[in-house]
Amino acid sequence: MALQPAPLSAMELIAAEPVRLVHGRKAVCDGGIGPLGHPKIYINLDKPGPKPCGYCGIRFEQAPHHGHEH
Repeated sequence: MALQPAPLSAMELIAAEPVRLVHGRKAVCDGGIGPLGHPKIYINLDKPGPKPCGYCGIRFEQAPHHGHEH
């Protein structure tokens, strides 16, 4: 079954969503509650720059390191 295109309003909401900084190498996204929810996925953040969730488009980026990892 083909995925239905998201209404423009939902796409605008995602575009306005700030990049979420994550402490660690993986982000977890389940789309939140309500109609935007989706199965929980893990997003690898090893490479620099924001990485979008493949389901909902919310972007995650690894927070800058502050030298606390040994």
